[in-house]
Amino acid sequence: MTLRNGLFAHWPVDPDDLRPHVPGQLALETWNGRAWVSVLPFVLTNVGLRGTPSLARFAFGELNVRTYVRYRGTPGLFFFSIDIGRSLIATTAGRTIGLPVYGATMRVGATDQNRVAFRSQRRETGSDTPARFAATYRPNGAGAVSPAPPDTLEYWLTARRRFYAPTARGIVTGEIAHDPWPLQPATMTIYENTMFEADGLPSPTGEPVVHYADDVSMTGSIPRLLCGQ
Repeated sequence: MTLRNGLFAHWPVDPDDLRPHVPGQLALETWNGRAWVSVLPFVLTNVGLRGTPSLARFAFGELNVRTYVRYRGTPGLFFFSIDIGRSLIATTAGRTIGLPVYGATMRVGATDQNRVAFRSQRRETGSDTPARFAATYRPNGAGAVSPAPPDTLEYWLTARRRFYAPTARGIVTGEIAHDPWPLQPATMTIYENTMFEADGLPSPTGEPVVHYADDVSMTGSIPRLLCGQ
């Protein structure tokens, strides 16, 4: 699969406020004493099993809300929600992977200022708050495309290839393989964002750290159940 029009928007939060929302099997990670929650809108294209023809592949928008954890010392991601713009894929993934996957109505396009316009509304939610996100974003023209240097906040937030999903049977994990993210500084205008409230999370108050990434080829593993919890 290939990721296009990707935005990384990260907000710092008080770890004491976020800890109750992360399963006890996972250790909440912090950077300089702050936990982080991130919203990632993007488009996936050429999605399908290895070796399948182009006619059997899909493209759809996706919106992730996540934070940063460790399980038995190994860093990874914990997803609060994954909204997908194709109902069948969302239903199948939610039933088979153990992740909080939802179907959503999504529209992704371009504005006259060459910005990506991304809009998402979750079709079903267990919250009284509709899960909506609407924003425009673009890479800064002067910002160079480059991988995040090690030992930086940007690297800590983005260079993670594994997720953890606690289930009744144990911890499910999966991985993605890709080249380092081609990050660029970005500008973003948010018109609506109820994702934190809809997911039952504390609302961040600080300014986000924002980067853009585009045209990244990725391969995902089949999720597997780790032994024990």
